[in-house]
Amino acid sequence: MLCGRWSSCRGRQPEMSPVSAQVAAPVALPSPDGGTKRPGLRALKKMGLTEDEDVRAMLRGSRLCKIRSRTWHKERLYRLQEDGLSVWFQRSIPLLVQHIEAVREGHQSEGLRRFGGAFAPSRCLTIAFKGRRKNLDLAAPTAEEAQRWDSKMSFKEIKSLLRMVNVDMNDMYAYRLFKECDRSNNERLEGTETEEFLRRLLKRPELEDIFHRYSGEDRHELMTLDGFMMYLLSPEGAALDSAHTCVFQDMDHPLSHYFISSSHNTYLTDSQIGGPSSTEAYVRAFAQGCRCVELDCWEGPGGEPIIYHGHTLTSKILFRDVVQVVRDHAFTLSPYPVILSLENHCGLEQQAAMARHLCTILGDMLVTQALDSQNPEELPSPEQLKGRILVKGKKLPDAQSEDGRMLSDWEEEEEEEEEEGEVEAERQRRWVSGPGWAGKGLGTRWRSGQCGRESKLEGCGLEPADPTGLISQAKQISPELSALAVYCCASRLRTLCPPPAPPQPCQVSSLSEHKAKKLIREAGNNFVRHNARHLTRVYPLGLRMNSANYSPQEMWNSGCQLVALNFQTPGYEMDLNAGRFLINGQCGYVLKPACLRQPDTNFDPECPGPPRTTLTIQVLTAQQLPKLNAEKPNSIVDPLVRVEIHGVPADCARKETNYVLNNGFNPRWGQTLQFQLRAPELVLVRFVVEDYDTTSPNDFVGQFTLPLHSLKQGYRHIHLLSKDGTSLSPATLFVHIRVQYS
Repeated sequence: MLCGRWSSCRGRQPEMSPVSAQVAAPVALPSPDGGTKRPGLRALKKMGLTEDEDVRAMLRGSRLCKIRSRTWHKERLYRLQEDGLSVWFQRSIPLLVQHIEAVREGHQSEGLRRFGGAFAPSRCLTIAFKGRRKNLDLAAPTAEEAQRWDSKMSFKEIKSLLRMVNVDMNDMYAYRLFKECDRSNNERLEGTETEEFLRRLLKRPELEDIFHRYSGEDRHELMTLDGFMMYLLSPEGAALDSAHTCVFQDMDHPLSHYFISSSHNTYLTDSQIGGPSSTEAYVRAFAQGCRCVELDCWEGPGGEPIIYHGHTLTSKILFRDVVQVVRDHAFTLSPYPVILSLENHCGLEQQAAMARHLCTILGDMLVTQALDSQNPEELPSPEQLKGRILVKGKKLPDAQSEDGRMLSDWEEEEEEEEEEGEVEAERQRRWVSGPGWAGKGLGTRWRSGQCGRESKLEGCGLEPADPTGLISQAKQISPELSALAVYCCASRLRTLCPPPAPPQPCQVSSLSEHKAKKLIREAGNNFVRHNARHLTRVYPLGLRMNSANYSPQEMWNSGCQLVALNFQTPGYEMDLNAGRFLINGQCGYVLKPACLRQPDTNFDPECPGPPRTTLTIQVLTAQQLPKLNAEKPNSIVDPLVRVEIHGVPADCARKETNYVLNNGFNPRWGQTLQFQLRAPELVLVRFVVEDYDTTSPNDFVGQFTLPLHSLKQGYRHIHLLSKDGTSLSPATLFVHIRVQYS
């Protein structure tokens, strides 16, 4: 029972590692009479084993006689640890179950055949270890006690195993299969019998049918069925084109020709109201391929600028600490340039300190002047800027407002949002409760709004909280910081009409999602043409207090490059972002389609033209879907599959299969979903598995998102990911994909 149970569970490792199991103090275990209360059986509970009678008996422990010779017989207490990975016994180091090769019943070892004559074979067992370790020969007080520790599994235990792997098999069918595999006819499976049961259970008839359909009769020196199944489960058999997992695109285009993975409020690990700020958030963003990170810079004590979400309860971190993290982690995953998007709320003195930290910490990584060989009418390429860091900030000569003041990024974004009537009601509400905690784009709005300019504040009964004059200082830009904005000069997007003067590709516009959507609707093709030459950054509205995200697809449709999302907030929006940047080596740069790169393009995402492509997906089966509620052993998912198309508005669609009742192990659908596409070069395909519920919204099981042009045709496995983007291996979908271009 011991070895068989462990081998059936090793695909789901308990939380405690083998190392921690070895050092678990024996004093924490109960006394032989069971008087001491043990800690909770969390690991075994997760595997659904706490109700198994044999497991419960092994947890209580058994007094087994260790046999070394005819005269050396020593009784010891053997007890299964709560981690399910080790067996503790007196006067020795715990045995790791993973080191056990087999548990043999009876006199089936040289030692027991020579020295175990005094004990009935039904009471004896041998633990055989992997490697060169000697066997452990034991005798139990009774035959029943010995059976608890052997490698055999009863039908009840087999049923528990099936629940562990998320399949609720019909009892009659399961018992028939059990009896067919029980060659010894003793109502228990062991060794090869258990293997045969699992092999027959794990059969993939749909793969066998495909294999026999295409293999023909002459299979000499050709792939076998097992090889075929292994191939389909390998990276070569996956839906994602393996050739696209490395950098395969031309990286010599100007920066404006790429979608660039971008983060908003990068320093936050939770919501923008009271969540903690951390340098670790930058490390995580870089680990996800992010190439544009945001630094909200504020006046700090001791002349040191700090980063946090102003006027909120978020914690604060030092600006210089973030710059050090950028230096150490910016290029661990991708060699291509990183953009530091500075939101500057500091006075002139601390702006100079910011510039000093950037120069001294980053050194030669920092771009401080234009490249010698650079064409002044276009931005440099990612290849030219490998290993370099760009600063996005205000440039003094081009940043004067109507009254001659120098505008900071902070004031620029605030003025833009003030033009949006959507935030007016929220701003008034926040003024009533106090101006001190509203988020970016909402806080300290005393310059305009219902109270008018500063001179009108008295009539509203409100006073601007600026006793030190830092706010007025923050509206100015220091020459030292201005000099670092070389290729990413923050500029307001006042018009989309082509200016008579030569293009200025180094100007970068920052737009709220609301303003960007308005331009997409009203400007259409003009906005696409603008983004062919200039970088555009889009950020979430300040009203998203819980750091929720917007759909980035709308912005990509118009060629916006820096579509900034809250990386700390999982959801379909981040799934789309991960899917967009899954390809090209996950380097954070993806070349835009040709229709978004040409300065004279006629493409308009609102009017993409007639359908040009047909995508047909046959959803066949799924394998080993995860259990959603591990605390309920009898809880089995009722899975359905939804395929979503994210692209231009005319292409967006979703279709789903029926649900399969009580089978997360090997559900089958065989249903076909078809989509007509007008702009396939922009399409992301998202595969979603949900647990159907008749009385409440379906529960998320897993998903996988990738660009249509990276989707391989034919029979493919889709390896599912969790909500936070981690692998759910071995959970997969098996589908057939066909793409027809007209």
